[in-house]
Amino acid sequence: MRPVLFGDVTAIARTLLKLKDKDRPTAVHQALTQASAADAYRIRTGKLHQRWGNGSLSGAVERYPKAIEPFLDDIDYCSCMALVFTSLVNWRQEKAAFNERHN
Repeated sequence: MRPVLFGDVTAIARTLLKLKDKDRPTAVHQALTQASAADAYRIRTGKLHQRWGNGSLSGAVERYPKAIEPFLDDIDYCSCMALVFTSLVNWRQEKAAFNERHN
């Protein structure tokens, strides 16, 4: 997956705002998986993945509807942002643990 920028986080959070609370964790995990796969595809072929973009998180959620970006004091938006950040930390920790076990 490409380096994560603040715009990637807000793109996913705005996508999550359109979903039910119970569907949000799965959607974040799916976006992380798709961004990672799209980046591998981009590196291997030199082309963008047709559905998941350039390997960035915002590319992975490009085709989904997004809420207009609310202010940062919006509780639901803050919850979505927190979920994205927590998921990123967990994703990176899982990848690091996997790499430690297999190196």
